[in-house]
Amino acid sequence: MDIWKWVFIGLICAAFICTNAAVERGRNQHTERISGSAGDVLDDDPVGRLKVFVYELPSKYNKKILQKDPRCLTHMFAAEIFMHRFLLSSAVRTLNPEEADWFYTPVYATCDLTPNGLPLPFKSPRMMRSAIQLISSNWPYWNRTGGADHFFLTPHDFGACFHYLEEKAIERGILPLLQRATLVQTFGQRNHVCLKEGSIIIPPYAPPQKMHTHLIPEKTPRSIFVYFRGLFYDVGNDPEGGYYARGARAAVWENFKDNPLFDISTEHPTTYYEDMQRAVFCLCPLGWAPWSPRLVEAVIFGCIPVIIADDIVLPFADAIPWEEIGVFVDEEDVPKLDTILTSIPQEVILRKQRLLANPSMKQAMLFPQPAQPGDAFHQVLNGLARKLPHDRSIYLKPGQKVLNWTAGPVGDLKPW
Repeated sequence: MDIWKWVFIGLICAAFICTNAAVERGRNQHTERISGSAGDVLDDDPVGRLKVFVYELPSKYNKKILQKDPRCLTHMFAAEIFMHRFLLSSAVRTLNPEEADWFYTPVYATCDLTPNGLPLPFKSPRMMRSAIQLISSNWPYWNRTGGADHFFLTPHDFGACFHYLEEKAIERGILPLLQRATLVQTFGQRNHVCLKEGSIIIPPYAPPQKMHTHLIPEKTPRSIFVYFRGLFYDVGNDPEGGYYARGARAAVWENFKDNPLFDISTEHPTTYYEDMQRAVFCLCPLGWAPWSPRLVEAVIFGCIPVIIADDIVLPFADAIPWEEIGVFVDEEDVPKLDTILTSIPQEVILRKQRLLANPSMKQAMLFPQPAQPGDAFHQVLNGLARKLPHDRSIYLKPGQKVLNWTAGPVGDLKPW
């Protein structure tokens, strides 16, 4: 017992060292510019480097859907709505499709919510097929490349696989008609059927104005060592346990629910945003999908993100040095989380906090209204610009067919 007593005391002492270091950071706020190519990429200006043509679709594909349920404006999938609005007034927009580098189809495929606010992606494939059939019939540009110079926002749990359960998403696969298009999506996991090569991974939407109203003084001490609020078990969808979050969240709870270094709970207090600003580390474990808005919130509030999601592909990874600002913990190592975090040297923590304090880092994670230089809108455009010029091989020969319009589940082929 004495050994474990001293181990426990050692952990507490280590936590206080980290906390004191964080307090010092708060009192003497400094930022650190991101070094190397990542910093240059983060500051890129896409204007003048690409032109985007926005298809004008009937309002049933976008505006009427939003009118039916305005909750979509604050949902974590709202990037598809705000990206559309941004492009309509963006300097990169062209009204002449003949000079366009990219073509954008504004479909709000995730704006179908249950009374509890959960998304229902089951109509999304038919809706997307309908929109593609429309643009391919009324304009020549889709047929010219089979969609290879088109991009779509698919910010659902598993992107264009359109299902919230991973095994079902894998079974479905990416909508066949989108196989050649560039997908802009929140889902990112290496070697996964729902992530195609060339996709642009974006952060989930988090309301900038709401977070701004919860900012607390920078000098406030970070007196919480580890912070997390959210589900540990999803009894409704995973009654037997172990499938949700691949057991990682359950392991957090079972191992650290009584650990004084860990402020973790299923309760979501009104001081949630303020609490994150008082924490040194914020847990960002996978749920049904590997990503969550906690990643955005942690960066915005300067809380070092502890990323627990094996093989995750993070937003704008060529611009944001995630390895330098976050801590990566393998899912199987969750029971050792306390040892891992208390073993991080003070100077490493301080540097991560200085990088997180960089305004460019925070800006890149947000979709503000109105748009601002370097924000997530511009990072998406930068990603598209870096794919130019298109290789000549994307253009099809007369009569050449590369897409199977009848592929996929039978239900997806029904009219929308």
